[in-house]
Order: sequence, then structure tokens, then C-alpha cells
Amino acid sequence: MSTLSYGIIGTGMMGQEHMRNIALLPDAKVTAIADPDEGMRTSGAVLAGDGVKVFADYREMIAADACDAYVVAAPNDVHYAVMKDLIQVGKPVLCEKPLCVTVAECREITAAADAAGAPVWVAMEYRYMAPIARLLEELRKGTAGRLHMIAIREHRYAFLSKVGDWNRFKHKTGGTLVEKCCHFFDLMRLAAGSEAKRVYASGAMSVNFLDEAYADGRPDMIDNAFVIVDFENGIRAMLDLCMFAEGSFWQETVTATGDHAKVEAFVPGPARFSADGCERSAELAIASRATKRETREDIVEDHAILTAGDHHGSTYHQHRRFMAFVRNGGAPQVSLEDGTKAVEIGIAAEESAVTGQAIVL
Repeated sequence: MSTLSYGIIGTGMMGQEHMRNIALLPDAKVTAIADPDEGMRTSGAVLAGDGVKVFADYREMIAADACDAYVVAAPNDVHYAVMKDLIQVGKPVLCEKPLCVTVAECREITAAADAAGAPVWVAMEYRYMAPIARLLEELRKGTAGRLHMIAIREHRYAFLSKVGDWNRFKHKTGGTLVEKCCHFFDLMRLAAGSEAKRVYASGAMSVNFLDEAYADGRPDMIDNAFVIVDFENGIRAMLDLCMFAEGSFWQETVTATGDHAKVEAFVPGPARFSADGCERSAELAIASRATKRETREDIVEDHAILTAGDHHGSTYHQHRRFMAFVRNGGAPQVSLEDGTKAVEIGIAAEESAVTGQAIVL
């Protein structure tokens, strides 16, 4: 495999972000794309360039056997069927989050992949953002001391328009706290080094899409929530989500507080949504209890990597690691179990927001 060939299933916004980042990798090329939407196929083919094979049905692409690895970036509710078929092929797969829209589907895919020995990596881009990777590094070094609290805030714009408006409906997405937030629950598990035991959420659909209606009915996606997650080792985590907070200077803030220090990562939103249209550096801050002082550092990312997607360069760094996984084998950094656990917490949070009850996992 001197040059790795990739097949992209789903060439919408996220599929094209994957394609732009693969184009930045040495010895990597998108050789096939599949999407049932003609407009997305056309734009995807232009982005992929000469020689790409184009399919309306992903099963025809699989049958053509023209790829070394596959990326699944189709709508959430399609993942289950696509993954069932890909697992039988036995080639490496990078499946966008969420793995599936229900826990039962996630578990079925996991069992099938384990039985087939299929190499699957679940895409959790936020692990690979440079400022968050630095925060995790500081936690591993013991900078925070014994960790007690994790807080994640995302204040941003509303869900964007997608083909068929699939991201307006809980039954197609798993709900906002699955579709949007499963990667935050993945980060919580990673930072805590433990499993969630109880989830409590308060959330509502307060501002976005209230006047919209579709053939499937009216949108039912939460646009704001607080979620508290208790972990088995005593660490508590909180998510503060607001999806009608356009113009926020920091789109995400991740805070980890221990008995020695507080470590924070500050991440700006995509440049195309900022007031001046310019990219900004992220920041890392460490507030020490011993010195009673805070130090800050800019986390500078390469401009070409920043402009290849909306996730502050993380898609590129994830693909570098996935490429090494494809070439060298071994275990994926983000397993099917990781993907399932993140969905499980998100589903519990959605249930808690509706019932008002804490959900015990």
C-alpha cells in the first residue's frame, strides 16, 4: 500500500471535510465516493479530482473493491446498515460519530465486528484538537493532581442545513445530546479514566427551528442543556450546551480541576462563522493552587490544517493516526466500545431531559 486508497460513504459537509484532510496526507488518495444525493456526488467528485469512481449506492462501491480503507460520513441513521455491510469486508473503517443512533444498534455492530475481526475506528475528532490534546497530556503528567471535576462548555451556532434535513429529528440523529455531544461524553470518559454510573440532564428546545415544519413533522432537537455525569471513581463532569450563542469568542472550553491545579483548553469556532472570517489560535491555561497564579500559552495550528475543516485541525490529526492504524494494524485509538459508551451516555441524557429523572447506567 504505497498510496492508501480511501472510499468515502457520504459526501456531505463532514464527508468533504474528511476528503480535504486526506488530501493533506502524504501517500493517500480518495479513489471512490458514494452518496445517493446527486448534488453531493457531484461536489464530492469535483473535490476528489480526476480518476475518482462515483457511486449512488455504497454497496456498489464496496463490491468494486477499489479501496484500502473506508470512511463512513453518512447521516446518523444510515450508519447501522452501512456498518453491517462494511464489517463483512474486513478492511479498516473510520466511522463518524455517533456510531449508531441507539445503544442496541451500537452493541449489535460491536458484536458483529468482534466476531468478524473487523478493524473499526470510531471518529471522535475532539480528542485530537491540539489544545485538548495538550490538556489531556497535562492530566497524564499529573499537573492537576488528583482530578475531581470536568466541565465542558460549548456555546455556538445552530445545526446547519443538511440534505433531507435529517439533523432536525431525534429519530434520525439520536437527539442533540447524541449527535452533537457524544464526543464530549467520550472526552469525559477519557479524562476521568472511568465509566459513567449516573446521568442527569435538563434541556429544552427553546429558540431554534420553532417555526419549521417538514414532511416528517416538526423538529424536536434540544438546543440547550446542562448535563451532569457521575463517574464510578468519584469524578463529576458537566456539559453546558447552548446552540443559539453565535459570536462567542470561544466556542468550546474544556476544564479539568484537581487538587493541585485547574487546566483549561479554549477553542475558537470555525473562521467562516467568526465576525472577521479569520482563524484564531487556541489557548491552554493552568491555574496552580501552590503559586496562586495562572499561566497561559497560545496553541498555534498550521493554517492549511485549520482551513481543511470546522474542527480546529482535529480531523487531520485523527487521520494521521488512522492512516498509521491502516498501515501497521494494532488497536484503534477509539474503539467500538468507546463509541457505544458515548452514545449510551447521550441517550441517557436525552431520557433524563425528558423525564426529569437521573438515569442510572
